[in-house]
Amino acid sequence: MSIGYLAFVLHAHLPFVRHPESDYVLEEEWLYEAITETYVPLLQVFEGLKRDGIDFKITMSMTPPLVSMLRDPLLQERYDKHLAQLEELAEKEAVRNEHNGHIKYLANHYVEEFRTVRQLWERYDRDLVGAFKQFLDSNNLEIITCGATHGYLPLMKMYPQAVWAQIQVACEHYEENFGRPPKGIWLPECAYYNGLERMLADAGLRYFLSDGHGILYANPRPRFGTYAPIFTETGVAAFGRDHESSQQVWSSEVGYPGDPAYREFYKDLGWEAEYEYIKPYIMPNGQRKNIGIKYHKITGRGLGLSDKALYDPYWAKQKAADHAANFMFNREQQVEHLHGIMKRPPIVVSPYDAELFGHWWYEGPWFIDYLIRKSHYDQGTYQMTHLADYLRDNPSQQVARPAQSSWGYKGFHEYWLNETNAWIYPHLHKATERMIELSNQEPADELEWRALNQAARELLLAQSSDWAFIMRTGTMVPYAVRRTRSHLLRFNKLFEDLNLGKVDSGWLEKVEKIDNIFPSLNYRVYRPL
Repeated sequence: MSIGYLAFVLHAHLPFVRHPESDYVLEEEWLYEAITETYVPLLQVFEGLKRDGIDFKITMSMTPPLVSMLRDPLLQERYDKHLAQLEELAEKEAVRNEHNGHIKYLANHYVEEFRTVRQLWERYDRDLVGAFKQFLDSNNLEIITCGATHGYLPLMKMYPQAVWAQIQVACEHYEENFGRPPKGIWLPECAYYNGLERMLADAGLRYFLSDGHGILYANPRPRFGTYAPIFTETGVAAFGRDHESSQQVWSSEVGYPGDPAYREFYKDLGWEAEYEYIKPYIMPNGQRKNIGIKYHKITGRGLGLSDKALYDPYWAKQKAADHAANFMFNREQQVEHLHGIMKRPPIVVSPYDAELFGHWWYEGPWFIDYLIRKSHYDQGTYQMTHLADYLRDNPSQQVARPAQSSWGYKGFHEYWLNETNAWIYPHLHKATERMIELSNQEPADELEWRALNQAARELLLAQSSDWAFIMRTGTMVPYAVRRTRSHLLRFNKLFEDLNLGKVDSGWLEKVEKIDNIFPSLNYRVYRPL
């Protein structure tokens, strides 16, 4: 009999990036890379486990922007062309390196990888959301929701209607795509403030995830720390992130992804190949970019990119198996120790960004596969569970109020509110006040109805925490600034047109085609609660 639980939780999210008005926008490739390197490999892992009779349990958020993009015909078509280019380049590389033994071996590895991605992509008729849904239906995967556009909720709390819109629109979108209401929510950036749980309860949600200190500093202090959920006064449960298992994967110092045998992320064929040869596969303006074909391993700390040794997927896969065994051993020791103290089964909650597995850490999907298989066959100390099943089987928990928190730098809100991005909030707050005002209007005709709904869409898109995050990280800043400004400008034009009673139908139609998320959105979601 197992004496504890391990909950492996993945957060699958990308900001809504879709540009029908342009033939090529680099940022759309965030989605294409994640499909090739993370989402399809995860589905391959799940299929393999199911095929081998392993009744696996994983919790995974799929955010509304991600689901919307995965189901968008334009982006599906563009991904199809992106994948065809990768297939063509890998084939060329195999031929070009015919007499270059190790590189040929790696090129053939990519030929095979892209071929299997293509096979799965076509087998599900390009519908990866439907592919994940089948594992939801079999209760192997617990898919949870997130904020409608990953808005940073504590920085909206002065406008409860804005927080409610983020939660309610997400829940409605989830039900449209998965045929049932969501049971849990990954709060955007795990950011919690006191009182948020009341809205979660009103939306029918049963649990959310918090960073560890959000639970550890709850009032009263939870008797079992982060190793049992707490119930808030509304009955909604809060699960806390386990620091120890997180560090083993996340840490840049001691985390598994930094192992010398693993693939080097920053040394890519798009930057290394001779220019005229690679030109058809980089940006149309001739700028180089990451392609996704990488031939080198991390090799060792402190080495420059020119000093990296050649990668070997065979040995990297063995290393992933070793790390999965180490992770399992550590969880066994941890659970045994905790059970001895708690005198009840602990739950170790291990949440990660899904894109870490495959995109940033190429071997991550192999690690997950080995971990689940080893947990199934090689130990009996803990059982893997998803959070909904755990709550069903453990209905009694301590009641406490979580502490304000996030999983960002220093654990609170400063990553999303600092000198790089503070300028956006006065504009977002003003737009929110205007949207609440608009929510009480009754449209005179169908055109006004569409304009009111588009205004709500533009505000939601402007609120995405990704733009403030990117401004702080210092990468792709012009794009994040442009996106924030463009949504606010569109919102303000709609607000002014509606107040004048003169909606520009041609312009509105154009904007509806560009920002087409949440087609069934009802602007009245912003009405005072």
